[in-house]
Amino acid sequence: MLELAGIIVLGIFAQWLAWRTKVPAILPLILIGLIVGPISTFFTHDGEKLLEPLLVESEKGTTGIFPGKYLFSFVSLAIGVILFEGGLTLKRKEIAGVGPAILKMITVGSLITFIGAGLFAHYIMELNWAVSFLFGALIIVTGPTVIAPILQNIPLNRNVSTVLKWEGILIDPIGALVAVLVFEFIRSAEGGVEFTSHALISFFQILLIGLAMGAVAGYALYQFIIRDLIPHYLLNVFTLAMVLLIFVFSDVLAHESGLLSVVVMGMVLGNMDVPWLKEILSFKESLSVLLISILFIILAALINVDDIQIIISDWRALGLFLSITLILRPIGVFLSTRRSDLNFREKLFISWVGPRGIVAAGIASLFGLTLTSENPPVEDAEFLVPLVFMIVLGTVLINATTARFIAKVLKVTLDSSEGILIVGANGASRIIGQYLQGRNRHVVLIDNNESNVKKAKDENLEAYNVNIYTDDLSDQFELLDMGYMISMTSSADINTYAVRKYQKIFGENGAFRLLTPDELKRGREELPQQGIFSYTDDFLNLNEIARDFPTVHELEVNAKEDIERILDRTAVNTHTAPLFLLSPDGNLEPIPHSLDDYECEEGVKIVYLGRKLEKPSIQEVMGE
Repeated sequence: MLELAGIIVLGIFAQWLAWRTKVPAILPLILIGLIVGPISTFFTHDGEKLLEPLLVESEKGTTGIFPGKYLFSFVSLAIGVILFEGGLTLKRKEIAGVGPAILKMITVGSLITFIGAGLFAHYIMELNWAVSFLFGALIIVTGPTVIAPILQNIPLNRNVSTVLKWEGILIDPIGALVAVLVFEFIRSAEGGVEFTSHALISFFQILLIGLAMGAVAGYALYQFIIRDLIPHYLLNVFTLAMVLLIFVFSDVLAHESGLLSVVVMGMVLGNMDVPWLKEILSFKESLSVLLISILFIILAALINVDDIQIIISDWRALGLFLSITLILRPIGVFLSTRRSDLNFREKLFISWVGPRGIVAAGIASLFGLTLTSENPPVEDAEFLVPLVFMIVLGTVLINATTARFIAKVLKVTLDSSEGILIVGANGASRIIGQYLQGRNRHVVLIDNNESNVKKAKDENLEAYNVNIYTDDLSDQFELLDMGYMISMTSSADINTYAVRKYQKIFGENGAFRLLTPDELKRGREELPQQGIFSYTDDFLNLNEIARDFPTVHELEVNAKEDIERILDRTAVNTHTAPLFLLSPDGNLEPIPHSLDDYECEEGVKIVYLGRKLEKPSIQEVMGE
C-alpha cells in the first residue's frame, strides 16, 4: 500500500514540478523513477531498489508490486487509454487545414525518421532489422506534452509555432499507429522479418480486426450518446469501460490488436459531431495525467543498472543519438518544408526542436517488456527500452535548456505580440473581430456558448469553445501571440475575472473590458481611467447596434476637437458606437478615457460600429 500511494504522490508531485519549472512533465517523471529505481540501488544497504515494480522472491522475502504478467497488463491498459485520448484529438479537418508543410512533416518527415532511424540502429548499434525498425517507428513521435512547455515559454513567431504545434498534435497518434503496426508484424513473424505466409496472414488479421473493432466501437459509442442511452453522469466512466472492453475483446480475437483498436476508436469518435465530446476529452485528459504519472515512474524504476550501462559504456549509443538529432531530424524537416513559406532560419530552429515524448517512452516500455518476455526472447529486444529512453531524455533535456537561446540566435521569436483575444463571441464581438482580422491582425474569439462559437467559425473567424473558469487558457497553442485582450461578454463578473486572471499573459499591450450597466449610468469622470473598451456603450447597447447596423466604418478626422464632438454626439444616440482610433501607420487603440494626452496626427481615423455617417451629415453630427 505504501508503494502504491508513494507512486501516485510522487507522480503528481512531478507533474506539479513540471508546471512550476515549465519543463515537459516526462522529464521529472522519468528522473524520479530512475532515482527510486536503479539509482537507489547504490544507496540502499541491501542493494535493492526503493521501488520494485515486479514481484521478486528473495531470501529476505517478497518485494514488488505486480506479480508475473500483471505489470504487462496494467501497462497495456494504461497505454490503451492514453492512445484513445490521442485518437480523439486527430481530426480530418485539422489535417486538411494545416498546410502542405505540416502535412509533409507528418508524412514525408515521419517516413524519413522511420527508415533513417531503423538504418542507423542497425548499422551503428548492430541491432537486428526487426528491432531496428521498431525503434525507428517509436521515435517518430514528438507529442504535444513535450512541445507545449517550449511553445508556452518562448515567444516564437507564428510560422514556427504553428508547424511545431500541429506536428506534435498530429504525429502523436500517427506515430503510435506506425509503431503498433511494426510491432504487430514482428509478433506475427515471431520475432523476425521473414515474409512468410503465416506472418503476413497474422499481420493482416491483426490489422483488419483492429481497424474493424475500433471503427465499430467508435460508431456504437456515438449512437449510444446521441440516442441518450447513457445518463450524463455515467458518460465518462461508460466511455472508459467501453475502451477497456474493446481493448481486451480485440486482443482476444487477434493477439496484440487492442492498441490499434482503441486508436481507431478514438479517431472515429473524435471525427463525429458528438455531444459532450469536450467533457469526454477533458475526463480522458485528467485520467491520462494520472496514468502517465504512475506509468512512467514504474517504467523508469523497472530499468536496471545493466540497462543504463548499455547506454553509458557503449559509444555507439551516443553516435546513434547524435545521428538522429543532428542528421536525421534536419533532413526530415528540410525535405518536408521545401517550397514552403518558412525561411532558412525557421527551418533550422524546427530541426533543432524535436523532443520525443510520453507515447514513445510508454509504448517502448510496453513492447520491450513483451518482446523480452517471449520464450525465447526476441533477439536484441533488451536494447529497445534503454535506447528509446536515451532519445527521450536527451532530446527533452537539450530542447528544454537551449531552445530559448537558439530561438534568439536564429531570430525566430516575435518582435511583439500583436494578436487580439476577444472573450465572448456574441454578435458585436464577431463584427469587431472581422474588422480587426481584415486589418491583418490575428484574432481569436473564445466563448462558452457553442452556438456563438459555431457562428464565429461560419464567419471565418478563429473561435474556440472555452469555459473561462475551468479551462486553462495559458495552455492554448492558438493564443501564443496574443498581446491584447478584450473581454466583452454579457456577464460583468466574467469580464472582470478574465481580465484579472489573464491580463499578464495575453494583455501585455492592453487588457480591456466592457462597462457594466451601472457604470454606464455614472458620469464619465467617475469611470476607471484605464482598461475599459468603449466608454459610451455597454454589452446591450453594442449588440443592439450590431443587430441593426452590423458594419464597422472608418471616418477621418482633422483635429482632437473633432473626435471629442463625435464622441459627445454618439454617446447619446442608439445607432453608432465609437470603438478605436486608427493612426496613419495602422496602429489601433480603444477610445481612451480622456483625450487630454492624445496627440492627433494628420490622417487619424475614428473607427465606429453602426450606421454609416454620410459625408453630407458629418457636419450635423459634429454639431456644426
